[in-house]
Amino acid sequence: MNLHQFRFVQEAVRRNLNLTEAAKALHTSQPGVSKAIIELEDELGVDIFARHGKRLKRVTEPGQHVLKSIELIMREVGNLKRIGEQYSQQDSGTLSIATTHTQARYVLPLPVAKLREQYPKVNISLHQATPHEVARMVLDEVAEIGMATESLAAYPDLVTLPCYEWQHVLVIPVAHPLAKKERVGLDDLAHEPLITYHPSFTGRAKIDQAFAARKLQPRIILEAIDSDVIKTYVRLGLGIGIVAEMAMRDDPQGDLAVRPVGHLFGQSVARVAFKRGAYLRNFVYRFAELLSDRLNRDLVDRAMTGHVNDYEL
Repeated sequence: MNLHQFRFVQEAVRRNLNLTEAAKALHTSQPGVSKAIIELEDELGVDIFARHGKRLKRVTEPGQHVLKSIELIMREVGNLKRIGEQYSQQDSGTLSIATTHTQARYVLPLPVAKLREQYPKVNISLHQATPHEVARMVLDEVAEIGMATESLAAYPDLVTLPCYEWQHVLVIPVAHPLAKKERVGLDDLAHEPLITYHPSFTGRAKIDQAFAARKLQPRIILEAIDSDVIKTYVRLGLGIGIVAEMAMRDDPQGDLAVRPVGHLFGQSVARVAFKRGAYLRNFVYRFAELLSDRLNRDLVDRAMTGHVNDYEL
């Protein structure tokens, strides 16, 4: 048995048992993939896949155990590569970060700049995606570290730790009547045209839950994933915006009134994620520390070895 066979089995599962797509992803031929998988099955003495003719139909029960072992082996192969990189090039390499637009735009610039200052030979690869895609990229080792508010804690193969708490704020044209109120209620917002995030982004679920709990139906006229887009449409007079507080910290124009609404929608928690069992290089630990003063190498190490899954904010 060999690593090529393991990769072929993994990719076949990732591609929903479509060997043609698996072969394309691995830049090889479909017959070659099929032959390698059959040879591995013959060597193991079990069928990894149930077949209908030449087509793979499902993973067998022994195949599920084989897949778990292959996952461990391939994870350790990845770790070996990172260990080699770590010790052959102590202070250089590429840090791949998967994150959402809000984190990339408003939270990460300063930590990235500080990391580059401390590790000038480290390049940054920034992948912006949905929270679910962020999780997937960390699991697939496209990224070493992920950061988002939603979804990350739902994956058992990810180690996640909370970074910081944040709340939503209203952004209102200064001439709007609600700009005169210091504390805005849900009843005030129920009949206003609202502009806010797409349901899978930036704490939107908390907004929907708050209205539903009061049996109110919000008038959401526009959804976006980008806080700057939301603010642009508020400035055009289309409605009232609900954005993450981070998006307003350095807003230069001062033409919008800002009102905190944590009392309406609660607090959200941004989390950082690593793949369980992955080997982390020195600058990955350092970047985690730059993200939050609550994070340190010892805490991350304990989480990665299963001794802690979270900590109280």
